[in-house]
Amino acid sequence: MRGVVFDGMQAQVVDDLETREPGPGEVLVAIAAAGLCHSDLSVVDGTIPFPSPVVLGHEGAGIVEAVGPGVGHVAPGDHVCLSTLANCGTCADCDRGRPTMCRRAIGRPGRPFSRGGAPVFQFAATSAFAERTIVRAVQAVRIPADIPLASAALIGCAVLTGVGAVLNRAGTGRGESVVVIGTGGIGLNVVQGARIAGASAIVAVDANPAKEAMARRFGATDFLTSAGAVREVLPTGADHVFECVGSPALVRQAIDLLDRRGQAVLLGMTSPTAEATFLPASLFLDKSVLGCRYGSSRPQHDIALYAELYRRGELLLDELVTETYPVEDFAKAADDAHHGRVARGVLTF
Repeated sequence: MRGVVFDGMQAQVVDDLETREPGPGEVLVAIAAAGLCHSDLSVVDGTIPFPSPVVLGHEGAGIVEAVGPGVGHVAPGDHVCLSTLANCGTCADCDRGRPTMCRRAIGRPGRPFSRGGAPVFQFAATSAFAERTIVRAVQAVRIPADIPLASAALIGCAVLTGVGAVLNRAGTGRGESVVVIGTGGIGLNVVQGARIAGASAIVAVDANPAKEAMARRFGATDFLTSAGAVREVLPTGADHVFECVGSPALVRQAIDLLDRRGQAVLLGMTSPTAEATFLPASLFLDKSVLGCRYGSSRPQHDIALYAELYRRGELLLDELVTETYPVEDFAKAADDAHHGRVARGVLTF
């Protein structure tokens, strides 16, 4: 079968991948569409260290082909959106409704694929850039069949991370002010998360002025090309600032833009060794700096919620899909994403 494999030097489309049958508590999914996220490119450029060879992709949707013993919530033929969270469901964090903190869901790459008889790693417990993939049952969330799978795929990362950061991690309330630094796929979902939460001011910041129309479509009340101009819109600072780029310098700016009791939420992926500096005294007025993994999401609950919000016209998905590419055009999709030409490019099978 076809898939995108990174061998430690380059990512290329291959046609000789194999995957095993699903075991107990596992689901075999035929991938219909998969969004290309910057995290996939971060594996290729080394920002995210990951063993190779590995099948890339972690933002996918498709149709269940087979289920292993013990799986009852999905069946062959069901349309599903995939989450990357292969949490155990039984530890203290899972029991408290914090599956993103499950230790079994972090840093345990499996190898359900093979190529020429040699095992191949799975990225983010998903590997959505393959015609078929094996996931844990908890990762497969059934969705209505009338949701286009190219749009549904984006719920599994961009929407869960961006909207979840606003609703779950920051707890943004009605009438509060929000600044979003970086309006790529994650940033746009932070913007629409703030809109759904009822924020009164949503200031989108991106160095590329061509992104203004899309940011406003998703709910931005203001658009700036520099974070330095935010104080002209919010003189006392913002209640919430979301850094969606992964730049240490922008982390400092996010903190500096906070109002009293404000929160800076860090979503952008930096290098593991990158350091950011700020003035500790600037936090004394009850300000906070928050990390956020995967939107602090509960995927089985949140994906179903976001699917319903989409069907009601409150959550934008179709508008996120700037362009679709057959998987054979992965290189073009990666180049478009790297140069910011798309909000989200989607690979199709």
